[in-house]
Amino acid sequence: MTWLCNQVRYLPHAIESHIVCEKTENLDQFYLPNIHVIPKKSLLNRYGCSGMKGAKPLARLFWLWKMCRKIKPDIVHSHFGTTGWFDSLVVRLTRAKHVVTFYGLDVNMVPVQDPRWKSCYKALFKSADLFLCEGPHMAQCLITMGCPQDKVKVQHLGVEVKKIPFKPRKWKLGEPLRVLIAASFREKKGIPYALETLGRLQNEVDLEITIIGDALPEPRSQSEKQKILQVIEKYGLQPKTRMLGFQPYSVLMEQAYKHHIFLSPSVTATDGDTEGGAPVSIIELSASGMPILSTTHCDIPEIVIDGVSGYLVPERDVTALADKLNFLVSNPDMWIQMGRQGRHHIEKNYNVKNQAHRLGKIYDEVVKF
Repeated sequence: MTWLCNQVRYLPHAIESHIVCEKTENLDQFYLPNIHVIPKKSLLNRYGCSGMKGAKPLARLFWLWKMCRKIKPDIVHSHFGTTGWFDSLVVRLTRAKHVVTFYGLDVNMVPVQDPRWKSCYKALFKSADLFLCEGPHMAQCLITMGCPQDKVKVQHLGVEVKKIPFKPRKWKLGEPLRVLIAASFREKKGIPYALETLGRLQNEVDLEITIIGDALPEPRSQSEKQKILQVIEKYGLQPKTRMLGFQPYSVLMEQAYKHHIFLSPSVTATDGDTEGGAPVSIIELSASGMPILSTTHCDIPEIVIDGVSGYLVPERDVTALADKLNFLVSNPDMWIQMGRQGRHHIEKNYNVKNQAHRLGKIYDEVVKF
């Protein structure tokens, strides 16, 4: 979660952050001080709780309580609503203020799959001091669930814009149109719709398709991979498609500059899962100068300005996707201006330094409240 790491890294120096987490990865790339990893063999495990349902949350609460006693934080910031509810059981025993950020599946999927979370969230909405979300769509979802409007703030995710070179895409007739798709294989990513769109247009323009991402171990993700492969086979896209699997961020950006258009048609999954806000990849690739073709899903319209930095269509509408992609192909002279507009919008509203500074101000307000 590069975006989460950067939220902490760019906070004002006056703020001392401590991170409590279950595991760490890639610390050589994303090092942060004051990381406290919950030991696998915790006190709870020693007393025979390792096989009990709910043992992991209990272990996390134990270590959160331990850290709160040691550090005496002014604020506990929980990421994801489910984590926020568990954390609230400890935070209410301290003098710390409680901030919770919701991200998507915690709002749209979890309460649908397990209605008990609705009552948990109602309790959380009363006990916590502030709730953050990526955009107005997510904010309205929280309010609809019963969160007081005056406790909700929009806090955009930020990216390191200065580290993303701006290179507007150029394409000329006769050159293959290189289209990039980058996401884990989950229903909400809409990859089958992207591929069906490309399948319909393959006879009108020479295509080169690159897919970065793969299935997760869970059955639903594996099933989504089969759907993706079926669409590729249905339209005979195998010779035109490279599947690179999961790749580090550096490879994603390297490939991005070799491609013309980013296709990211997110949808609401049948189990209720959503982007919540929007994929961070859309923010980063828009900053790079790449035209974006996506959907009106969740808070994507906050990032992609329809008709200005890219195009948005209704979810699952392959015909509309094909029409907009065809329009982009027919009007490559628009791409440079689209890239400039996208870069300007991201610099202004999604620069990680600005967003972290704003988060610091939010913390100040919460502490003083």
